[in-house]
Amino acid sequence: MDRSVIRLSHCQKEIFCFSVPEECPSCGEELRGSRLQEAPVSLPSPLTNGHKSSCCLLVAPAHDNLNREFDGTSDLHTGISNTTGVVYNYTSGGVRRDLIGWESCVSVPLVRPDMFHLLAQWDKYLDRFSEGPMWDPAWHRFHEEDHNCFSFCLQFINGVLAAEGRSSLSRETFTHSFILPRMRRVSKYTTLYQHIQRHQYYLVDRQEDRQETPDKPDLFCASSVS
Repeated sequence: MDRSVIRLSHCQKEIFCFSVPEECPSCGEELRGSRLQEAPVSLPSPLTNGHKSSCCLLVAPAHDNLNREFDGTSDLHTGISNTTGVVYNYTSGGVRRDLIGWESCVSVPLVRPDMFHLLAQWDKYLDRFSEGPMWDPAWHRFHEEDHNCFSFCLQFINGVLAAEGRSSLSRETFTHSFILPRMRRVSKYTTLYQHIQRHQYYLVDRQEDRQETPDKPDLFCASSVS
């Protein structure tokens, strides 16, 4: 998904497309700047470059997905980025430290930029945790259900929460609060993008009071987990 989706309004319709059309696909009127109800806006992609997203939990299509796309059916893989964008992720061969391969993924920010005390310790926490016997294949075998990439991420997050004097999170709570809302956004955006690829446009009745549901705050400053 290398093209930007734009949204514009005309004749009480919202039109989603890759570029402003010469004519309104709804009423056929010629589109010029003065005839638009508002300036076209570019929709932000829900996917980010994980190597430019420090201190985040990242979700990407698994490595065995040849196209590395979020198609709704392929397995997903998770990792944690350090302060320089190196992605630590657990596989059957142990913990990997990836410098490439996470350029298009879902990012869950974990730390606010002004949390200097935690940022200063983040890489040390992550290195120490990754070197533990729990993630050494000589001691513990990777298991698809209960000892996997997400286990690695959640146990690391809960370890940092404990060090910060916070309560731990269950798999269900973390998934429901921080991951599923972002995955739903990816699913909607992907469906919209693919529709535009096939049909050039997507039209819907104009919504006067558009409100976006905000993401949960960065995990280690969220009052819900204190």
